[in-house]
Amino acid sequence: MKKYVVAVMAIAGTLGFGGAANAECTPENWKGCAGKPWVDGDKMETPLGSKWWPNPLWGAGDEAGSTNWYLKPEVVMRALSQIKTGKTYNLGHPYTADMPLFGARKFSLRIPGAPTGGAFGANQVLWNDEFLATEIGQVGTQFDGLGHIGVNSGTGGNKGEMRWYNGFTADEMITPYGLKKLGTEKLHPIVARGVLLDIAAARGVDAMAAGEVITMADVQAALKKQGMEGFQFTEGDAIIFRTGWEKHWDDAATYNNGCPGIGMEVARWVAEDVKAGVTGADTWPVDAVPNPDPACVFCVHTFLQTRHGIVNQENMKLSELAADGVYQFAYIYTPTPVAGATGSMGAPLAIQ
Repeated sequence: MKKYVVAVMAIAGTLGFGGAANAECTPENWKGCAGKPWVDGDKMETPLGSKWWPNPLWGAGDEAGSTNWYLKPEVVMRALSQIKTGKTYNLGHPYTADMPLFGARKFSLRIPGAPTGGAFGANQVLWNDEFLATEIGQVGTQFDGLGHIGVNSGTGGNKGEMRWYNGFTADEMITPYGLKKLGTEKLHPIVARGVLLDIAAARGVDAMAAGEVITMADVQAALKKQGMEGFQFTEGDAIIFRTGWEKHWDDAATYNNGCPGIGMEVARWVAEDVKAGVTGADTWPVDAVPNPDPACVFCVHTFLQTRHGIVNQENMKLSELAADGVYQFAYIYTPTPVAGATGSMGAPLAIQ
């Protein structure tokens, strides 16, 4: 991975794409971003560098991305072999109207009728139903499917140049009634070996600060502190980063005002060295926000999801795992198969 990054930078310099070009790296001039950490290859065919389709692991036309790992029995059995005590952990927060929400998203639940129906029969049965108005895939403890994050390679709103995982375009995918490609119904249930990296503990803090970037030195320090020095990550692992940002969950203004997270050094390790099946964190994007480089707006998202097809779990509740010193576990989550949805609500499960 490191040799590859160095090679890309060297090529960029040879082609005259060095620091001067980087100074011109703007939304209007993304071709000037050659040599940036999120750029691959020696051609600026897209804002991510070279074309990323067809996917080298899963092939042209694939819509399941990294969840394909969980069709492999050896990956599932590795996950289940982590279960030693049978203790379960709910890694999701409750869904409430006042939970932290990105931008102008809303979460509104109503019980119509109160009760909704009844009473009927001699037993006088009653029932309640709920009506929920929300962005069902992108609120609370949420899961990013592969139709969520894309990249605009064109100009003037050309939907044929707006591309997502495996090169699918907005023209091919998007309708007002859901995605025709890359909906969450195309993803496979996740049964992964979960690995928690408690970065906050390794740094000796309750919580990292907004904008702080997790580095590979942090990853190694966390493994050492957890008694896992030399641990061998494997294809399909779910890698979960604890930053301590969860402490702000009940203060939406603070929680939403940036966050710590991984940068491109760790993202390349996740995708190229480990070939992970899932990333996740106790923050709302897993990326660090704001990124130290203002040209990077969720560039970790576009690298992991758009280029590599690695799904992502956000706003996780990790304090109980950390308190119990549980760093390896079976990680189980099934994205709700809403046809055409961009993501999924729902709490992942850890079993020790």
